[in-house]
Amino acid sequence: MTLKALGLNCTLSPSPKPSSTEKLMGQVLDALGQLGVATDSQRVVDLDIKPGVTHDEGDGDAWPALRKRMMEADILLIATPIWMGQPSSVAKRVLERMDAILGDIGDDGRYPTSGKVAIVAVVGNEDGAHHVTAEIYQALADVGFSIPAGSSAYWVGEAMTDTDYQDLPGTPEKVAQTIKTLAANAAHLAKVLKKDNYPVP
Repeated sequence: MTLKALGLNCTLSPSPKPSSTEKLMGQVLDALGQLGVATDSQRVVDLDIKPGVTHDEGDGDAWPALRKRMMEADILLIATPIWMGQPSSVAKRVLERMDAILGDIGDDGRYPTSGKVAIVAVVGNEDGAHHVTAEIYQALADVGFSIPAGSSAYWVGEAMTDTDYQDLPGTPEKVAQTIKTLAANAAHLAKVLKKDNYPVP
């Protein structure tokens, strides 16, 4: 059984600027890849994702194509920095656009995301990783994604300093272990749900 994962890098920095969020997202995707999961990624800020809560906000909106990639994946990874104790505005734009899924309940009573798994990765130089994770996971659960057991993968540096995750000489042991566990749990849950989705209510 081949699983697919899509990582959405919700950094505020457009390509090709360096991104700590990109580094952590890449590590999680690499861990999934080691488990046989096919991976893909997108730096969302590079696309013109228009504001709104529908699947298509008109001419030039890049969301429909990104949504198609998301719906083709078994695992969705949202990676975001922390700004002012919050997920990035890019991450919030992604969640807002997912609101349209609430109108997509099928005749079987399920969302089209039923059976899909979502995970989160967070980086920052301030406290708030658990808060950011909670906000994103709640929104993803609301629109039908399943959340695997365990923590999100996150790193927060000392507050009010200039040290970025991408500048660390190596990955902290606890972060590396969390990445490994998160990937294993996500792949396992996705495999279970792909084989035997939730029952029709």
